[in-house]
Parts: sequence; structure tokens; C-alpha cells
Amino acid sequence: MSAGTILYIEDNEYNRKIVRQLLGRTSYRLLEALDGESGVAIARQELPQLILMDVQLPKMSGLEATRTLKADPRTRDIPIIVITSFALSGDREKAAAAGADSYLAKPYSPRELLALVRQFLPEV
Repeated sequence: MSAGTILYIEDNEYNRKIVRQLLGRTSYRLLEALDGESGVAIARQELPQLILMDVQLPKMSGLEATRTLKADPRTRDIPIIVITSFALSGDREKAAAAGADSYLAKPYSPRELLALVRQFLPEV
């Protein structure tokens, strides 16, 4: 039985592979999108229980995708964790202003990411 579905919106294959391996050892079901536009489309179709959102994405930025999903009544209650390698001052505030529920800066430890995921979506 799945603990829930997580959508990871990330254009970097290496980063997706790390998260794929990490969550592959859990009961979560993982969906992946390579850009902001397809991420929004998949979120609207699949209605995952949690979204991991990169900031730097092709076609639509992660912050724009977050704003779009939070403005949609069907997806606005899905928690979004924004993940960025651009942990500059102000990024946390920009993510919060876009509607993100949490924020994680790269590089992060897999244990740190999994703990954050479990805060929003406990494993059954």
C-alpha cells in the first residue's frame, strides 16, 4: 500500500535519480516532471499528496508553477516543498510569497529531505 503520491518537478536527471533512489526505499509513489508546465499539468491530473518543486525549471519557473498551483482550487491544498540550489538571501521569502509550504536548500542530506517529506506526508 502506498503512503501517498509525491510529484517531483526537477529538470536535472542526477537530482531526480537521488530522490528516486531515496523514495524507492519507502512506500511512497513517485511521479516526475521535467519542467514547470508539465509539472502543473501532472499535479492537476494526478492530485499528489505532496509536491517537491525545483526553482530553476524550463518553460515555467518553480515559483511560477507554485503560484499557479496555489491559485487553483483543485491543487491549492497540496503542500509544496520548494528545493533550490540558489539559497541566496530572499529565496526563502520568495518561496513563501509564491505559496510554498516549506523550503529546502541544496545541497541537502537525503535524511533531511526524507524527514521533511514525512512531516507533510507521514508513511503509513
